[in-house]
Amino acid sequence: MRKLFPDYLLITLKGMAMGAADVVPGVSGGTIAFISGIYQELIDTINKVDLTFFSAWKKNGFKIAWQQINGSFLVALVTGIAVSILSLSKVITHLLATQPILVWSFFFGLVIASIYFVGKQITKFNLTTWLFFIIGTIISYYITIAEPVASPESYFYLFVSGFIAIIAMILPGVSGAFILLLMGSYAVVIGTINQFREAITALNWQLLGQAILRLGTFAIGAILGLKLFSKILHWMFDNHRNATLALLTGFMLGSLNKVWPWKKVLSTRIDSHGNEVPFMEKSILPHYFEGENQLITAILLMVFGFLTIFILEKAAVKFSK
Repeated sequence: MRKLFPDYLLITLKGMAMGAADVVPGVSGGTIAFISGIYQELIDTINKVDLTFFSAWKKNGFKIAWQQINGSFLVALVTGIAVSILSLSKVITHLLATQPILVWSFFFGLVIASIYFVGKQITKFNLTTWLFFIIGTIISYYITIAEPVASPESYFYLFVSGFIAIIAMILPGVSGAFILLLMGSYAVVIGTINQFREAITALNWQLLGQAILRLGTFAIGAILGLKLFSKILHWMFDNHRNATLALLTGFMLGSLNKVWPWKKVLSTRIDSHGNEVPFMEKSILPHYFEGENQLITAILLMVFGFLTIFILEKAAVKFSK
């Protein structure tokens, strides 16, 4: 049974890692959840949260109803995700802008290790398992090479974007932020998050109201998508665990194209701050990279990212006892 500290503090830190990953196009918060050992608990917890909570509260009391939905786990995780998105988004985007090769190298090593750790949980390989693995790989790879669309700002489109992106955010290897970019909503959502933070700092209530309305619309779509898809994942884990793990492993394998550090920029876009950033890219070998390829440092960071997973695995085992 978990105690408040350090167990829930560790969950909050994992939530912060998920939030940091979810603001980066190409990195999946679901991958972080998987490699940190909380993925299935997250899916099961989301699946438990519904309106029956209130009837259980009335019948058995708040404490028992709260325990039934694993509420403390969910609050600790969501708190970490929210803190990270609000506070670390600028740091991550700054590092991606100034040290992209090194950042993506670390992520590449992290995903490579997560492929191994998720894949080794598959207990039986058969035709169905391999089919799901191939399907996951193809879908994820196609997402990394698909061309994003222009950025729409209607409330309905924000709702749809939240509904679809949250599904990707809880799938290892499929980046919710990149799905937003593909749909053209990434700049709008990130810009609104920055607007929300700046409005609170400046006590600008009009700006805050606009940000809350947009984020609220996105959040409603996300909640509905999360609740619907969590039921599907919960059923898949209960009835087709090996096939589900194979699908998720394929998702992560296909995503390696996106997190490959060395890219050639094919076209650019203007981000929410008015800066020109890469729009369409293709992966290239290090010696074809224009400029300093930072190969030695990049390899070291890949190894560091890979080894980080072992630390997370040990921590997950230690604190689950």
